[in-house]
Amino acid sequence: MASSSLVLGIETSCDETAAAVVSRREDGTGDILADVVLSQMDEHSAYGGVVPEIAARAHVDALDTLIAEALERSGVRLRDIDAVAATAGPGLIGGLLVGLMTGKAIARTTGKPLYAINHLEGHALTARLTDKLTFPYLMLLVSGGHTQLVLVRGIGDYERWGTTIDDALGEAFDKTAKLLGLPYPGGPAVESAARGGDERRFDFPRPLVGEARLDFSFSGLKTAVRQAAEGVAPVSDQDISDICASFQRAIGRTLEDRIGRGLQRFKSEFPETHGVPALVVAGGVAANQELRRVLTDLCGKHGFRFVAPPHRLCTDNAVMIAWAGLERMALDLPADDFAFAPRSRWPLDDAAPALLAYGKRGAKA
Repeated sequence: MASSSLVLGIETSCDETAAAVVSRREDGTGDILADVVLSQMDEHSAYGGVVPEIAARAHVDALDTLIAEALERSGVRLRDIDAVAATAGPGLIGGLLVGLMTGKAIARTTGKPLYAINHLEGHALTARLTDKLTFPYLMLLVSGGHTQLVLVRGIGDYERWGTTIDDALGEAFDKTAKLLGLPYPGGPAVESAARGGDERRFDFPRPLVGEARLDFSFSGLKTAVRQAAEGVAPVSDQDISDICASFQRAIGRTLEDRIGRGLQRFKSEFPETHGVPALVVAGGVAANQELRRVLTDLCGKHGFRFVAPPHRLCTDNAVMIAWAGLERMALDLPADDFAFAPRSRWPLDDAAPALLAYGKRGAKA
Protein backbone atom coordinates (compact mmCIF):
# COMPACT_ATOMS: atom_id res chain seq x y z
CA MET A 1 0.00 0.00 0.00
CA ALA A 2 1.18 3.53 -0.70
CA SER A 3 2.38 5.74 2.14
CA SER A 4 -1.09 7.29 2.24
CA SER A 5 -4.28 5.96 0.64
CA LEU A 6 -7.42 7.88 -0.28
CA VAL A 7 -10.96 6.47 -0.39
CA LEU A 8 -14.23 8.06 -1.45
CA GLY A 9 -17.02 6.85 0.85
CA ILE A 10 -20.76 6.77 0.07
CA GLU A 11 -23.56 6.16 2.61
CA THR A 12 -27.28 5.85 1.69
CA SER A 13 -28.62 3.07 3.94
CA CYS A 14 -31.46 5.03 5.54
CA ASP A 15 -32.40 8.72 5.66
CA GLU A 16 -29.01 10.46 5.44
CA THR A 17 -27.24 10.97 2.13
CA ALA A 18 -23.50 11.22 2.74
CA ALA A 19 -20.17 11.37 0.94
CA ALA A 20 -16.66 11.64 2.38
CA VAL A 21 -13.00 11.52 1.44
CA VAL A 22 -10.70 9.94 4.02
CA SER A 23 -6.98 9.15 4.01
CA ARG A 24 -5.01 6.50 5.91
CA ARG A 25 -1.28 6.33 6.50
CA GLU A 26 0.81 3.19 6.84
CA ASP A 27 1.00 3.66 10.62
CA GLY A 28 -2.80 3.28 10.88
CA THR A 29 -3.60 6.93 11.49
CA GLY A 30 -6.01 8.77 9.23
CA ASP A 31 -7.47 12.13 8.30
CA ILE A 32 -10.97 13.20 7.33
CA LEU A 33 -10.48 15.40 4.28
CA ALA A 34 -14.19 15.95 3.62
CA ASP A 35 -17.40 14.90 5.37
CA VAL A 36 -20.72 15.91 3.78
CA VAL A 37 -24.10 14.76 5.13
CA LEU A 38 -27.57 15.77 3.99
CA SER A 39 -30.32 14.90 6.48
CA GLN A 40 -33.80 14.04 5.24
CA MET A 41 -35.40 14.76 8.61
CA ASP A 42 -37.75 17.41 7.27
CA GLU A 43 -39.02 15.10 4.52
CA HIS A 44 -39.93 12.35 7.00
CA SER A 45 -40.97 14.26 10.13
CA ALA A 46 -44.59 14.63 9.00
CA TYR A 47 -44.89 10.84 8.88
CA GLY A 48 -43.31 10.17 12.27
CA GLY A 49 -40.68 7.91 10.74
CA VAL A 50 -38.67 7.13 7.63
CA VAL A 51 -40.66 6.45 4.44
CA PRO A 52 -38.49 4.20 2.23
CA GLU A 53 -39.73 5.52 -1.12
CA ILE A 54 -39.18 9.15 -0.08
CA ALA A 55 -35.73 8.28 1.23
CA ALA A 56 -34.66 6.56 -2.00
CA ARG A 57 -35.85 9.45 -4.18
CA ALA A 58 -34.03 11.95 -1.95
CA HIS A 59 -30.80 9.96 -2.32
CA VAL A 60 -31.17 10.04 -6.11
CA ASP A 61 -31.69 13.81 -6.07
CA ALA A 62 -28.77 14.63 -3.78
CA LEU A 63 -25.99 12.06 -4.04
CA ASP A 64 -24.13 13.28 -7.12
CA THR A 65 -24.07 16.84 -5.75
CA LEU A 66 -22.76 15.66 -2.38
CA ILE A 67 -19.99 13.60 -3.97
CA ALA A 68 -18.90 16.61 -6.02
CA GLU A 69 -18.94 18.76 -2.87
CA ALA A 70 -16.88 16.23 -0.92
CA LEU A 71 -14.26 16.10 -3.67
CA GLU A 72 -14.14 19.90 -3.87
CA ARG A 73 -13.75 20.30 -0.10
CA SER A 74 -10.98 17.73 0.04
CA GLY A 75 -9.10 19.15 -2.93
CA VAL A 76 -9.04 15.65 -4.39
CA ARG A 77 -9.94 14.68 -7.95
CA LEU A 78 -11.58 11.38 -8.83
CA ARG A 79 -8.43 10.18 -10.54
CA ASP A 80 -6.51 10.76 -7.28
CA ILE A 81 -8.57 8.38 -5.14
CA ASP A 82 -7.37 4.83 -4.63
CA ALA A 83 -10.77 3.18 -4.17
CA VAL A 84 -14.50 3.70 -3.75
CA ALA A 85 -16.35 2.36 -0.70
CA ALA A 86 -20.16 2.28 -0.62
CA THR A 87 -22.61 0.95 1.93
CA ALA A 88 -24.12 -2.29 0.63
CA GLY A 89 -26.25 -3.21 3.65
CA PRO A 90 -28.02 -3.59 5.93
CA GLY A 91 -30.70 -0.97 5.41
CA LEU A 92 -33.52 0.15 3.14
CA ILE A 93 -33.02 -1.59 -0.17
CA GLY A 94 -33.98 1.42 -2.31
CA GLY A 95 -31.40 3.66 -0.70
CA LEU A 96 -28.74 0.95 -0.79
CA LEU A 97 -29.31 0.51 -4.53
CA VAL A 98 -28.77 4.22 -5.14
CA GLY A 99 -25.49 4.41 -3.24
CA LEU A 100 -24.00 1.09 -4.33
CA MET A 101 -24.86 1.62 -8.01
CA THR A 102 -23.31 5.09 -7.85
CA GLY A 103 -20.19 3.66 -6.27
CA LYS A 104 -20.00 0.96 -8.94
CA ALA A 105 -20.35 3.55 -11.72
CA ILE A 106 -17.54 5.70 -10.31
CA ALA A 107 -15.27 2.71 -9.74
CA ARG A 108 -15.94 1.36 -13.23
CA THR A 109 -15.31 4.63 -15.03
CA THR A 110 -12.15 5.47 -13.05
CA GLY A 111 -10.76 1.95 -12.96
CA LYS A 112 -10.60 2.00 -9.16
CA PRO A 113 -11.44 -0.94 -6.88
CA LEU A 114 -14.86 -1.08 -5.21
CA TYR A 115 -15.46 -2.03 -1.59
CA ALA A 116 -19.04 -2.98 -0.68
CA ILE A 117 -19.16 -2.12 3.02
CA ASN A 118 -21.33 -3.48 5.81
CA HIS A 119 -22.82 -0.42 7.50
CA LEU A 120 -22.39 -2.06 10.91
CA GLU A 121 -18.70 -2.67 10.24
CA GLY A 122 -18.35 1.03 9.57
CA HIS A 123 -19.69 1.74 13.06
CA ALA A 124 -17.47 -0.97 14.56
CA LEU A 125 -14.25 0.46 13.13
CA THR A 126 -14.81 4.22 13.50
CA ALA A 127 -13.14 4.33 16.93
CA ARG A 128 -9.90 3.11 15.34
CA LEU A 129 -9.87 6.31 13.29
CA THR A 130 -10.94 8.67 16.07
CA ASP A 131 -9.31 7.05 19.11
CA LYS A 132 -6.62 4.75 17.66
CA LEU A 133 -8.05 1.68 19.39
CA THR A 134 -6.38 -1.69 19.08
CA PHE A 135 -8.19 -5.02 18.95
CA PRO A 136 -10.03 -6.53 20.72
CA TYR A 137 -12.76 -4.28 22.14
CA LEU A 138 -16.51 -4.27 22.76
CA MET A 139 -19.01 -2.21 20.78
CA LEU A 140 -22.52 -1.26 21.86
CA LEU A 141 -24.49 -0.23 18.79
CA VAL A 142 -27.69 1.61 19.69
CA SER A 143 -29.79 3.21 16.96
CA GLY A 144 -33.23 3.21 15.40
CA GLY A 145 -32.56 -0.11 13.71
CA HIS A 146 -29.99 -1.81 15.91
CA THR A 147 -29.27 -2.72 19.51
CA GLN A 148 -26.29 -5.05 19.66
CA LEU A 149 -23.32 -5.82 21.87
CA VAL A 150 -20.50 -7.00 19.61
CA LEU A 151 -17.00 -8.28 20.26
CA VAL A 152 -14.67 -6.66 17.72
CA ARG A 153 -11.66 -8.97 17.33
CA GLY A 154 -10.32 -7.60 14.04
CA ILE A 155 -11.24 -6.52 10.51
CA GLY A 156 -14.05 -8.84 9.43
CA ASP A 157 -13.89 -10.74 12.73
CA TYR A 158 -16.95 -10.02 14.88
CA GLU A 159 -18.92 -11.97 17.46
CA ARG A 160 -22.38 -10.86 18.47
CA TRP A 161 -22.81 -11.27 22.21
CA GLY A 162 -26.24 -9.73 22.50
CA THR A 163 -29.04 -8.29 20.38
CA THR A 164 -32.61 -7.15 20.83
CA ILE A 165 -35.31 -9.79 20.65
CA ASP A 166 -37.91 -7.20 19.61
CA ASP A 167 -37.59 -3.41 19.28
CA ALA A 168 -34.29 -1.62 18.85
CA LEU A 169 -33.58 1.02 21.50
CA GLY A 170 -33.88 3.93 19.06
CA GLU A 171 -37.19 2.54 17.88
CA ALA A 172 -38.41 2.43 21.49
CA PHE A 173 -37.49 6.10 21.89
CA ASP A 174 -39.28 7.02 18.65
CA LYS A 175 -42.44 5.10 19.54
CA THR A 176 -42.51 6.57 23.05
CA ALA A 177 -42.20 10.06 21.62
CA LYS A 178 -44.97 9.44 19.10
CA LEU A 179 -47.24 8.04 21.81
CA LEU A 180 -46.71 11.17 23.92
CA GLY A 181 -47.19 13.57 21.01
CA LEU A 182 -43.53 14.58 20.88
CA PRO A 183 -41.82 15.39 17.57
CA TYR A 184 -39.71 13.10 15.38
CA PRO A 185 -36.96 12.01 15.82
CA GLY A 186 -37.99 10.74 19.21
CA GLY A 187 -34.63 10.37 20.95
CA PRO A 188 -33.78 14.06 21.33
CA ALA A 189 -37.42 14.91 22.12
CA VAL A 190 -37.66 12.34 24.92
CA GLU A 191 -34.30 13.41 26.35
CA SER A 192 -35.35 17.06 26.35
CA ALA A 193 -38.69 16.34 28.03
CA ALA A 194 -37.02 14.13 30.64
CA ARG A 195 -34.89 16.98 31.98
CA GLY A 196 -37.82 18.43 33.86
CA GLY A 197 -39.28 15.13 35.00
CA ASP A 198 -39.39 12.94 38.10
CA GLU A 199 -37.60 9.74 37.12
CA ARG A 200 -39.04 7.82 40.07
CA ARG A 201 -42.70 8.60 39.52
CA PHE A 202 -43.28 5.57 37.27
CA ASP A 203 -41.70 2.20 38.02
CA PHE A 204 -41.22 0.86 34.51
CA PRO A 205 -40.03 -2.71 33.86
CA ARG A 206 -36.44 -3.58 33.00
CA PRO A 207 -36.74 -6.57 30.66
CA LEU A 208 -34.18 -9.40 30.90
CA VAL A 209 -32.38 -7.77 33.85
CA GLY A 210 -30.76 -10.50 35.91
CA GLU A 211 -30.55 -13.03 33.08
CA ALA A 212 -27.18 -14.47 32.11
CA ARG A 213 -27.82 -13.97 28.38
CA LEU A 214 -26.74 -10.58 27.04
CA ASP A 215 -29.76 -9.87 24.82
CA PHE A 216 -32.10 -6.88 25.08
CA SER A 217 -35.87 -6.42 25.03
CA PHE A 218 -37.75 -3.11 24.88
CA SER A 219 -41.28 -3.92 23.69
CA GLY A 220 -42.54 -4.51 27.24
CA LEU A 221 -41.14 -1.17 28.35
CA LYS A 222 -42.86 0.53 25.42
CA THR A 223 -46.15 -1.10 26.43
CA ALA A 224 -45.71 0.05 30.02
CA VAL A 225 -45.22 3.63 28.81
CA ARG A 226 -48.50 3.44 26.88
CA GLN A 227 -50.33 2.09 29.93
CA ALA A 228 -48.88 4.82 32.14
CA ALA A 229 -49.98 7.52 29.71
CA GLU A 230 -53.47 6.04 29.52
CA GLY A 231 -53.61 5.85 33.30
CA VAL A 232 -53.08 9.61 33.77
CA ALA A 233 -54.91 10.79 30.63
CA PRO A 234 -55.31 13.52 29.64
CA VAL A 235 -51.55 13.90 30.06
CA SER A 236 -50.11 17.23 31.13
CA ASP A 237 -46.67 18.54 30.21
CA GLN A 238 -45.44 17.44 33.63
CA ASP A 239 -46.87 13.96 33.10
CA ILE A 240 -44.96 13.73 29.82
CA SER A 241 -41.74 14.87 31.49
CA ASP A 242 -42.17 12.36 34.32
CA ILE A 243 -42.90 9.52 31.90
CA CYS A 244 -39.86 10.39 29.78
CA ALA A 245 -37.58 10.64 32.81
CA SER A 246 -38.85 7.32 34.19
CA PHE A 247 -38.46 5.73 30.75
CA GLN A 248 -34.85 6.89 30.51
CA ARG A 249 -34.13 5.65 34.03
CA ALA A 250 -35.46 2.19 33.15
CA ILE A 251 -33.31 2.15 30.01
CA GLY A 252 -30.26 3.18 32.03
CA ARG A 253 -30.78 0.50 34.65
CA THR A 254 -31.31 -2.08 31.90
CA LEU A 255 -28.06 -1.12 30.18
CA GLU A 256 -26.21 -1.20 33.51
CA ASP A 257 -27.17 -4.84 33.91
CA ARG A 258 -26.80 -5.98 30.30
CA ILE A 259 -23.57 -4.16 29.52
CA GLY A 260 -22.12 -4.79 32.97
CA ARG A 261 -22.39 -8.51 32.37
CA GLY A 262 -20.77 -8.02 28.97
CA LEU A 263 -17.81 -6.18 30.49
CA GLN A 264 -17.33 -8.95 33.02
CA ARG A 265 -17.38 -11.55 30.24
CA PHE A 266 -14.81 -9.59 28.22
CA LYS A 267 -12.41 -9.41 31.17
CA SER A 268 -12.86 -13.14 31.72
CA GLU A 269 -12.19 -14.06 28.09
CA PHE A 270 -9.39 -11.53 27.50
CA PRO A 271 -7.51 -11.24 30.80
CA GLU A 272 -4.24 -10.36 29.04
CA THR A 273 -5.59 -7.46 26.97
CA HIS A 274 -2.83 -4.88 26.53
CA GLY A 275 -3.69 -1.61 28.25
CA VAL A 276 -7.15 -0.58 29.42
CA PRO A 277 -9.98 -2.46 27.66
CA ALA A 278 -12.53 -0.35 25.81
CA LEU A 279 -16.27 -0.16 25.31
CA VAL A 280 -17.21 1.73 22.15
CA VAL A 281 -20.71 3.13 21.78
CA ALA A 282 -22.10 4.06 18.36
CA GLY A 283 -25.42 4.88 16.75
CA GLY A 284 -27.81 7.80 17.09
CA VAL A 285 -28.90 6.90 20.62
CA ALA A 286 -25.25 7.30 21.70
CA ALA A 287 -25.94 11.05 21.73
CA ASN A 288 -28.24 10.69 24.76
CA GLN A 289 -26.37 12.33 27.64
CA GLU A 290 -28.09 10.35 30.40
CA LEU A 291 -27.21 7.05 28.79
CA ARG A 292 -23.65 8.25 28.21
CA ARG A 293 -23.40 9.09 31.91
CA VAL A 294 -24.63 5.62 32.87
CA LEU A 295 -22.18 3.91 30.52
CA THR A 296 -19.27 6.13 31.58
CA ASP A 297 -19.90 5.32 35.25
CA LEU A 298 -20.26 1.63 34.41
CA CYS A 299 -16.97 1.57 32.54
CA GLY A 300 -15.24 3.30 35.43
CA LYS A 301 -16.60 0.70 37.83
CA HIS A 302 -15.31 -2.19 35.72
CA GLY A 303 -12.00 -0.64 34.70
CA PHE A 304 -12.91 0.04 31.07
CA ARG A 305 -12.28 3.02 28.85
CA PHE A 306 -15.52 4.53 27.53
CA VAL A 307 -15.14 5.57 23.89
CA ALA A 308 -17.78 7.54 22.00
CA PRO A 309 -16.71 9.01 18.65
CA PRO A 310 -17.98 12.53 17.90
CA HIS A 311 -21.74 12.57 17.46
CA ARG A 312 -21.54 13.18 13.71
CA LEU A 313 -19.53 9.97 13.40
CA CYS A 314 -21.88 7.97 15.63
CA THR A 315 -24.87 8.57 13.37
CA ASP A 316 -24.99 7.53 9.71
CA ASN A 317 -22.06 9.02 7.79
CA ALA A 318 -19.75 8.25 4.89
CA VAL A 319 -16.52 8.73 6.86
CA MET A 320 -16.98 5.38 8.56
CA ILE A 321 -17.66 3.71 5.21
CA ALA A 322 -14.51 5.15 3.64
CA TRP A 323 -12.49 4.16 6.73
CA ALA A 324 -13.77 0.57 6.60
CA GLY A 325 -12.62 0.44 3.00
CA LEU A 326 -9.21 1.80 4.00
CA GLU A 327 -8.88 -0.80 6.77
CA ARG A 328 -9.55 -3.56 4.24
CA MET A 329 -7.03 -2.06 1.80
CA ALA A 330 -4.38 -1.95 4.54
CA LEU A 331 -4.67 -5.73 4.89
CA ASP A 332 -4.63 -6.22 1.10
CA LEU A 333 -8.09 -7.78 1.27
CA PRO A 334 -9.65 -8.24 -2.17
CA ALA A 335 -12.01 -5.64 -3.59
CA ASP A 336 -15.60 -6.64 -4.33
CA ASP A 337 -16.97 -7.80 -7.63
CA PHE A 338 -19.22 -5.41 -9.55
CA ALA A 339 -21.94 -8.07 -9.32
CA PHE A 340 -22.17 -7.54 -5.54
CA ALA A 341 -25.85 -7.00 -4.68
CA PRO A 342 -27.14 -4.84 -1.81
CA ARG A 343 -28.51 -6.65 1.24
CA SER A 344 -31.39 -5.42 3.35
CA ARG A 345 -30.19 -7.76 6.10
CA TRP A 346 -26.47 -8.32 6.64
CA PRO A 347 -25.41 -9.31 10.17
CA LEU A 348 -21.84 -8.70 11.25
CA ASP A 349 -21.72 -12.15 12.78
CA ASP A 350 -23.09 -14.62 10.23
CA ALA A 351 -22.82 -17.45 12.75
CA ALA A 352 -25.16 -15.79 15.26
CA PRO A 353 -28.69 -17.19 15.16
CA ALA A 354 -31.59 -14.92 14.18
CA LEU A 355 -33.74 -14.48 17.28
CA LEU A 356 -37.50 -14.91 17.40
CA ALA A 357 -39.35 -11.78 16.22
CA TYR A 358 -36.18 -10.01 15.26
CA GLY A 359 -33.53 -10.28 12.62
CA LYS A 360 -35.90 -11.59 9.99
CA ARG A 361 -35.81 -10.31 6.44
CA GLY A 362 -36.63 -6.63 6.40
CA ALA A 363 -35.46 -6.04 9.96
CA LYS A 364 -32.18 -4.20 10.40
CA ALA A 365 -30.45 -6.91 12.46
